[in-house]
Amino acid sequence: MHFTSEQHLDDGVLARDFTLGEIPGTLWTPRSDAPLPLVLMAHNNGLPKADPRLVARARYTAARGFAVATIDAAGCGDRPRSAAAEQARAELRRAVQAGRPADELDELFESLVGPLVAGAVPEWRATLDALLRLPDIGGPVGYSGGWAALGIRLAVAEPRIVAAGFFAGGYVPRAQREEAHLVTVPLLFLLQWDDEGNPRRRALDLFDAFGSTEKTLHANLGGHTGTPSFELEDGCRFMERHLK
Repeated sequence: MHFTSEQHLDDGVLARDFTLGEIPGTLWTPRSDAPLPLVLMAHNNGLPKADPRLVARARYTAARGFAVATIDAAGCGDRPRSAAAEQARAELRRAVQAGRPADELDELFESLVGPLVAGAVPEWRATLDALLRLPDIGGPVGYSGGWAALGIRLAVAEPRIVAAGFFAGGYVPRAQREEAHLVTVPLLFLLQWDDEGNPRRRALDLFDAFGSTEKTLHANLGGHTGTPSFELEDGCRFMERHLK
């Protein structure tokens, strides 16, 4: 891991860009005399790590006493685009515009999101390895992100993750829906009741499938991008309970 820049922000948080091989990322840390718990903060594939909503969430969470890290997935930000993923995205856009039925859209989502999750998990685990070698990060580790499919796969594959917060706003491939019962860490699940891109029934079925004995569902009225700002505060309290 090589740090390429750093910026001292006015809320007392230090933002450092890094590279790990071909993987670009950002680490936000508050001032602290002791090693910090770590939150891995992912976004839906297609958005860069510099997305303003992600940066705002990361800064707020870091100011609450956490190290927060994110990376650009393959094809995001400045990383090279995959020809296969770009073709799948174009086919999906055309299908949505043409009003094709939901089952056909699901197959297109499956062909796009499934391979992206499979490729992203090794990169996130390698990043976690490197982060936990830093002297100012000691764990425990939590996951927080809009990319629920990635979070499910990481929570199953990575025993160092002890709590997770998911946003039920993106497509979850069959493989991750089938292994949801293997997710047993404490879980906070956010649902927008009127999310135009994610059928409510499917999100509720996914919540029911998780194997966690401590799982909480927060459902709010509104569309995909209408999550109330107070959910960020609730998410930090959730992480404080389980990481501190």
